[in-house]
Amino acid sequence: MTKRSIEYFYSTHSAFAYLGAKRLAEICAAHNCRLIHRPFELSPVVEAAGGLSFAGRTQAHVDYFFGREIERWAEYRGLPVIAHRPTFHDNPLHLSSGMLIAADQVGLDVDALSFAMLQGHWRDDMDLANPEDLARVAQTVGVDAVTLLMAAMTPNVQAVFQANTREALARGVFGSPTYFLDGDMFYGQDHLELLERALVQPFAASGFKNPPVGE
Repeated sequence: MTKRSIEYFYSTHSAFAYLGAKRLAEICAAHNCRLIHRPFELSPVVEAAGGLSFAGRTQAHVDYFFGREIERWAEYRGLPVIAHRPTFHDNPLHLSSGMLIAADQVGLDVDALSFAMLQGHWRDDMDLANPEDLARVAQTVGVDAVTLLMAAMTPNVQAVFQANTREALARGVFGSPTYFLDGDMFYGQDHLELLERALVQPFAASGFKNPPVGE
């Protein structure tokens, strides 16, 4: 039987990628799926899809979607989270994303490293742009970070990061995390149960047709 693949588009600072990561790993293990990590640059993708920047959202929206929703899903998934927006949340993600891409290129356990980064950011308030913080979190999953840190910002690795971002834009991704199974998009970790159902029993092809936007 051919091993199926799930493409995993996410940002390395995404709260909802963190909250869904363990459940995603369980689904992949249960259904013998290969997980393809595609870290991408979130802001241009969200804005291209019509979303607002964090600063452009109302306080009520921020408090609900980036506060209460995180608290509830963290409790439901049994994961610890800090009680505030991470201190370094707006720092660049090129280094952390590059580390994951470099790890994947040499066959390391990207699932474990990715989860450790996400958890470090949302549980321990770590800075994903700080090489020392990244080295420490890599050590927790038995990865020697020196080579990965050296490779992370090289042109060929960063080219993959930018290619992932372009692909997310081309596919109409809304945000992080987004999963693709056989070309079908599932947006948000709250849709993981639908993703698992699709692995067992594919959904019928979409017959829904919307008029062009603006008409």
